[in-house]
Amino acid sequence: MNLENIDTEKWLQLGLDYGLKIIGAILIWIIGAWVIKKILKTSKNLMSKQSYDESLQKFLLNLLGWVLKIVLIVVVLGTVGVETTSFAAILAAAGLAIGLALQGSLGNFAGGVLIMIFKPFKIGDLIEAQGEIGVVKEIEIFTTKLTGLSNKEIIIPNGSLSNGNIVNYTTEGTRRVDLVIGVGYDSDIKKTKEVLMNVLTSHPKVLQDPAPSVNVKELADSSINFAVRPWCNAEDYWAVYFEATENIKEALDAAGIEIPFPHRVEIQKQG
Repeated sequence: MNLENIDTEKWLQLGLDYGLKIIGAILIWIIGAWVIKKILKTSKNLMSKQSYDESLQKFLLNLLGWVLKIVLIVVVLGTVGVETTSFAAILAAAGLAIGLALQGSLGNFAGGVLIMIFKPFKIGDLIEAQGEIGVVKEIEIFTTKLTGLSNKEIIIPNGSLSNGNIVNYTTEGTRRVDLVIGVGYDSDIKKTKEVLMNVLTSHPKVLQDPAPSVNVKELADSSINFAVRPWCNAEDYWAVYFEATENIKEALDAAGIEIPFPHRVEIQKQG
């Protein structure tokens, strides 16, 4: 038996086996890289059609690219014959550790992604959320900045913002101003409604469609309360609120209709 021939055959067989594996791994890498490129291109086009924020597009595409490349590397190593079970376990453990360390930040990031995808509000909208009211100034990955009604900056984490209730006052374009006006019991209801309606219809910022309304709301202890409800454009809300209130007081005074107020009765003690 020729030992030299046996060793040669053994090395040739090993070379053939590993050569085929290496060639297969190279082919998988080339095809995989091409597939990843196509996936990223398609994803970018879909995001552009959905009008995703540019910064969000870049981040998501980079994240998707890295995930796909890691998967491709694991597949290539497995094709060559490298044990990938322990490699995958190390990646999973590292991902878990990073996730636990950045739990709050990841929650805010996920909230930012959801806000940018579903767009419950946009820059310039007046919203109420997390006990705050303000105009949306900037939408970032981790936080959203509002400008409060008193011109203060409000920063809300996107995690809590996306998981809580959001009231968007701008989406519909118009808002209803709810006023409650009380008059004395000796007032004529029909005349009072006429005076109140005249104030609303004569205001330049009150919309006629939807039409304003004036109705008796309740018979309170010391007054007849009217629900006065004009409609206006969202940006005119506070102008209509304050101006209508002032104009109503002046109109009621001019018509001789009393707005009741608490009366204090002082009892003098006789000594």
